[in-house]
Amino acid sequence: MSQARETAPDQTINKPFLKEAHAERLRNLINTQPANLDRETGLRLFRDMTLGRRFEDKCAEMYYRGKMFGFVHLYNGQEAVSTGVIGAMKKKHDWFCSTYRDHVHALSAGVPAREVMSELFGKETGCSKGRGGSMHLFSKEHHLLGGYAFIGEGIPIALGASFTSRYKRDALGEKDSDSVTAAFFGDGTCNNGQFFECLNMAQLWKLPIIFVVENNKWAIGMAHDRATSDPEIWRKADAFGMKGEEVNGMDVLAVRGATQRALERARAGEGPTLLECLTYRFRGHSLADPDELRKEAEKEFWAQKDPIKKLEKDLEEKNMCSKDELRAIEKEIDSEVKDSVDFALNAPEPNSSELTKYIWAEKN
Repeated sequence: MSQARETAPDQTINKPFLKEAHAERLRNLINTQPANLDRETGLRLFRDMTLGRRFEDKCAEMYYRGKMFGFVHLYNGQEAVSTGVIGAMKKKHDWFCSTYRDHVHALSAGVPAREVMSELFGKETGCSKGRGGSMHLFSKEHHLLGGYAFIGEGIPIALGASFTSRYKRDALGEKDSDSVTAAFFGDGTCNNGQFFECLNMAQLWKLPIIFVVENNKWAIGMAHDRATSDPEIWRKADAFGMKGEEVNGMDVLAVRGATQRALERARAGEGPTLLECLTYRFRGHSLADPDELRKEAEKEFWAQKDPIKKLEKDLEEKNMCSKDELRAIEKEIDSEVKDSVDFALNAPEPNSSELTKYIWAEKN
């Protein structure tokens, strides 16, 4: 279990960024039980995070070249959360529910890069058949319950999935029904009613769900400490008698370890977990955001905590791989991302005659 912060949070408005204060905050996040690391797992985690990073970089390029339209919110910097949580779960067995920052969650869940990029281009070959776009990725095959544009919108959907898992086991007698749902959302969502209502129901019925807070310190342009009476979100679990845990969201092994503990409790029928991952987005809120509100010193500080570089260092220090192997993985990822773009550019547009398809139920 992660050690809780003992010092009171600094809620001073407009106070200059202090490296010392942030360093102390991270030092107090001492995770005594990170996930075990072996070569195979480490390389798989590295590949998944690298795919997320390179894919998002290519999205930015395509957006500024006018190939991608609408709102596009990138995930750079937060890869350890997606990889750490989803990588510890069972793909096509467990369920995942995302937000408008959903590209990397989809990739981690196993949705092919071709399908994700095609969806961002609005093509028929996209995972949502070109109807959803950046903020509304969905894949029944990969148990991705969707990306949602409004904050808090996906949490009740995730709760329903976890209820289904428990209902199948307890009411329908399906003893092998032990799927767990991960609901991803940001720190800004935690002041909304859906958050508290769903925590209450989940704990009341001991539902198998992990509420994953990706606390990147900023809700669009609102600093987290200015928006909530208690900035330590994981503590809100106490009000419901729920297990809460705070981890370093820039360390994939810390996130993976916390997820494994939450999964064990959920599959044993012990109910939900509120997992707060302290992380940071390296880009603005969206590609339309000039990112002028955050101080350069703050961005530089968090850039030094890059989760991909952290894992690379761990792998090298444990002599599990060489730099050449990691560079080779990066080249493979670059080829995969390039292929996804080429595929999406050449894919067909949705047929205008099917404009209303997937809106109303169709007769068999």
